[in-house]
Amino acid sequence: MNEVMLRGLIPGVLGILVRRGAGFAAAEDAVQDALVEALRVWPDDPPRDPKGWLVTAAWRKFLDAARSDAARRRREELLDEEPAPGPSPAVDDTLRLYFLCAHPSLTPASAVALTLRAVGGLTTRQIAAAYLVPEATMAQRISRAKRTVSGVRLDRPGDVATVLRVLYLVFNEGYSGDVDLAAEAIRLTRRLAAVIDHPEAAGLLALMLLHHARRAARTAPDGGLVPLAEQDRGRWDTGAIAEGVEILQAALARDRLGEFQAQAAIAALHADAPTAGETDWVQIVEWYDELARLTDSPVVRLNRAVAVGEADGPRAGLAALAEVDGSVPRHAAVAAYLHERDGDPVTAARLYAEAARKAPNLAERAHLTRQAARLNTRLR
Repeated sequence: MNEVMLRGLIPGVLGILVRRGAGFAAAEDAVQDALVEALRVWPDDPPRDPKGWLVTAAWRKFLDAARSDAARRRREELLDEEPAPGPSPAVDDTLRLYFLCAHPSLTPASAVALTLRAVGGLTTRQIAAAYLVPEATMAQRISRAKRTVSGVRLDRPGDVATVLRVLYLVFNEGYSGDVDLAAEAIRLTRRLAAVIDHPEAAGLLALMLLHHARRAARTAPDGGLVPLAEQDRGRWDTGAIAEGVEILQAALARDRLGEFQAQAAIAALHADAPTAGETDWVQIVEWYDELARLTDSPVVRLNRAVAVGEADGPRAGLAALAEVDGSVPRHAAVAAYLHERDGDPVTAARLYAEAARKAPNLAERAHLTRQAARLNTRLR
């Protein structure tokens, strides 16, 4: 079993320990210790039931720590409840764990960060990039969150909005990052939308389905990125698109617009266009205006500048981009694209190279480097 598959067992094991009375921080520490032990032992002696092995090992680690801490002596009575080795019950605690991590004692931002780190399996670096903050800042935020909940029994679930935010960020990292978490995020969001009456849960599910429908067309055979305008739309999953649009329409009909519904509406307009040239950019700009009103996000304003450039021309797009902070990720890439469309390949080539140096992953870096090289070759 490789390390990625091993990490996929973490949510279920954490959920079992929490249900048995372990505080979340102590349970996470115990699971991490058990994972280290597994990586040492399993290559020579693989268990028949990996999850059962981890549950048993993590529970023992937790009890060892509890016995060594005088303030937790009362937990020693749980020793007799140690789960026996063998198959673990196939209970999916992941969604419940998401709610427990969104504890009322935490701010929404801290709850999201803690859940992404402990349950979503993202690294501190990946979470910091999603929040547009330095890695050290995010590390401190996660540490504070752990300290806050270390002495709290996680029996009061947090709110839906925080859980939706976590699922959204997990999907985004799985869709474009180093760890494939997109399918799991869709599965959990589908379950959540089925059990709660919340238009934003439906909006998020629609958004995920519409983006995931294009996934097969996003990369070339050599692993390189394929921009939306150049994708083979015949490879898009029409079933997922139809489902996403249907879910979105039902959510919008309730007239309780939220940011996930607005994002899904933009994705639906892209999916509805038979070709890139037939995209309804004017309507997309209108939806970005709604999204900017709802979120006031610099990333939304950056994407809006691209849409304005398509709807009203590159000069208009550059004017919209001038209102966006230059430190926002992918700012240089957008500027390069708009300058190229405006007939300025020298500036565009320089900005593509700059964007490549700042790219968050290898695939994006390679794509931007190729764009810069293409223009530099043309200029010779």
